[in-house]
Amino acid sequence: MKFDFGKVKNYVGGQWVESRGPEALDVTNPATLEKLGSVPMGTAADVDAAVKAARKAFETWRDVPVAARARYMFDLRNIMVEHMDELNELCTQEHGKTLDESKGDVGRGLENVETAAGMPTMMMGQALEQLATGIDCVSVRQPMGVFAIIAPYNFPSMVPFWFLPYAIASGNTVVVKPSEQVPFSQQRLFELIHEKLKLPPGVVNLVHGARDVVNGILDHNDIQGVSFVGSTTVAKHVYERCGATGKRAQALGGAKNFTIVTDDCDWEKSIPNIIDSAFACAGQRCLATSIVVGVGSAYGKVKAQLVERAKQIKVGYGMEKGVTMGPVISAAHKARIVSYIEKGVKEGAELLLDGRDVQVAGGHKGHFLGPTIFNKVSPEMTIAKDEIFGPVLCVIEAKTLDESIAMAKAHPMANAASVYTSNGTTARKFCREIDASMVGVNIGVPAPMAYFTFGGNKQSFFGDVKAHGRDAVQFYTQNKTSIQRWW
Repeated sequence: MKFDFGKVKNYVGGQWVESRGPEALDVTNPATLEKLGSVPMGTAADVDAAVKAARKAFETWRDVPVAARARYMFDLRNIMVEHMDELNELCTQEHGKTLDESKGDVGRGLENVETAAGMPTMMMGQALEQLATGIDCVSVRQPMGVFAIIAPYNFPSMVPFWFLPYAIASGNTVVVKPSEQVPFSQQRLFELIHEKLKLPPGVVNLVHGARDVVNGILDHNDIQGVSFVGSTTVAKHVYERCGATGKRAQALGGAKNFTIVTDDCDWEKSIPNIIDSAFACAGQRCLATSIVVGVGSAYGKVKAQLVERAKQIKVGYGMEKGVTMGPVISAAHKARIVSYIEKGVKEGAELLLDGRDVQVAGGHKGHFLGPTIFNKVSPEMTIAKDEIFGPVLCVIEAKTLDESIAMAKAHPMANAASVYTSNGTTARKFCREIDASMVGVNIGVPAPMAYFTFGGNKQSFFGDVKAHGRDAVQFYTQNKTSIQRWW
């Protein structure tokens, strides 16, 4: 590990600069409680300095040929591959997820860099000659200016790179605000960009902080749009504030993901897949299974097998061999999850597996919770309605497939949903009728690859254009159409 922990700095206009914020937040390893370093609580003035640098850089960056911008993506890809082990370890240290999960985190970010390398093709416009006699029409996509990226804590490497590669490869400049709880992954990636990629100063900028930085971004007149991932409450705030100030917004919010299990599924393969969906990353991901609905005779079987399999999960520090689930991010978040477990018991759900007193491998005293499974859950219960964002799974009984689909459709959030079945008719019906926009058939985490669209529906997404692939190009560019006649 070459990363130098300490108080991180902002990256503005190609230089490392001190934050204007007078306060700093300690950042600890959530598994060991070791202090890793501190992060400054930035201000709107920090945002303004970064936006000014980005705005200045845009005037020349937009004129760099698209093929040349794409070559930066090829170079960035190679830099990330070279430092992959270091980035994986850093992600586990600051977030707590297992090393294998960190490999997926960094790898998915890398995948978006690779996809953005195809920008010369992705950004192509349209043309039609002889629209009328002697008149041709040409439509092109043009970059817009400065975009901001506001990232959550749960995927420190990946989520900012859902957006950054597409934004800059299409000719824009960016300001990134990582989560103040996990600042080091982005800090290291920006160090590598500064040392090895050598983008023109101001093309990418990094500002650390919390609410003041977010509001500084949302209110800044020179920011053209915002890409956000977080809770539904904050996503809605971001969307509304961007609308009030004339910005584009893609605000990815919360989730309460349903998984439907039918009796004709492949039980041997389905159960471990559902367990991974529910409890990997300690349940702290927007595609995690939150509710399993057993249809008909599948109900009794699925709840018993989920409990049996969940008991095999080894909780501990993600850097240690054999550990399959790490801690949650903080003491405050652990307390929040515990309060939901207590509320579930109080509202009458049956606690089949209680993770509050989990035995932790290695004797670490971090923010650990074990897998928790509730039975006899009704859709009206708090634990079935709210996004808990932790290792808590609810099991519900449905008599028919139609009833199970209706339960999922009744929920206001619609991010992801999965069905486990060997029946093609069942799978087709589920895919057609479910509201969620990311749907799995015998896949518990239906995460689209970088060249497909990523984002939810209903209260899980606020905006018009989602993340990834061609949708990203559409978000970060504006269409210009020229009607041409030459006398």
